[in-house]
Amino acid sequence: MNDVTMSAQNTAVTLASGTTPPWLNLPEPRSFRPPTKHRTVWISDIHLGTRGCNAEMLVEFLRSIQCDTLYLVGDIIDGWQLSKGWHWPPAHNEVVRRILKMAHRGTRVVYVVGNHDEMLRDYAGFSFGGVEIVNETVHDCKDGRKLLITHGDAFDAVVMYARWLAVLGDKAYSLLLRLNILLAAIRKRFDLPYWSLSAYMKRRVKNAVEFVGRFEEAVARAALERGLDGVVCGHIHTAEIRKIGDITYYNDGDWVESCTALVEEPDGSFHIIDWALTKRAAAAAKAAA
Repeated sequence: MNDVTMSAQNTAVTLASGTTPPWLNLPEPRSFRPPTKHRTVWISDIHLGTRGCNAEMLVEFLRSIQCDTLYLVGDIIDGWQLSKGWHWPPAHNEVVRRILKMAHRGTRVVYVVGNHDEMLRDYAGFSFGGVEIVNETVHDCKDGRKLLITHGDAFDAVVMYARWLAVLGDKAYSLLLRLNILLAAIRKRFDLPYWSLSAYMKRRVKNAVEFVGRFEEAVARAALERGLDGVVCGHIHTAEIRKIGDITYYNDGDWVESCTALVEEPDGSFHIIDWALTKRAAAAAKAAA
């Protein structure tokens, strides 16, 4: 049993005891505008424990919303990276605190386990600190449709059948993310908005584009075979809403590259929130005022 698994187990036991950690009741910073209310919010691929995680931006987003249900669609904690070395700055704690506080205040929080946080699969069916742990689930939409909620790694042939290749790919991707961090720091120094090098490269590499298409079709086919109307997943860090035959495919993106979330509004409509784009638009409006 590695340190990451032990840490996850210790955290689970603490939360299951019903004891409210003191940091859960820390006062919130004063907000300049009331939070936006949504029926449902989906976020995934936060990769807490990695240097590429945009935790500060995610905390800002979580403070800006209220929702009845919050789905955490896998790879919230990056156990693969934490098993190699510990990286957990205060902003990562703040993400966890914010999510637990939402659960404490009545939001239903459902944690769908992914491949990078697979150490939590043994806890599927349990609830810790108001957070339900599942391997996959079905969401009932406002308009009566039913959506499969899954991280998506089960449909990634590389992860399923060649784990060593997935780890090799993870190393190359980690290198690209380190370059992304360096570029982000340089752009911030010159007061330029956030821009993702890794996301830009993925959109322009032919093999990556073809893989995304095959992945989306495989996930949509699984929802169709189960008699469902659509599917929400993460895993490939590419936010998307599109029809594939009779199935509506939704991907909520990630908080390493694009900083996106999928939301269902009270009227039942769906759309993707690009938080980096939202921040850029707000900054531009402020500069023009």
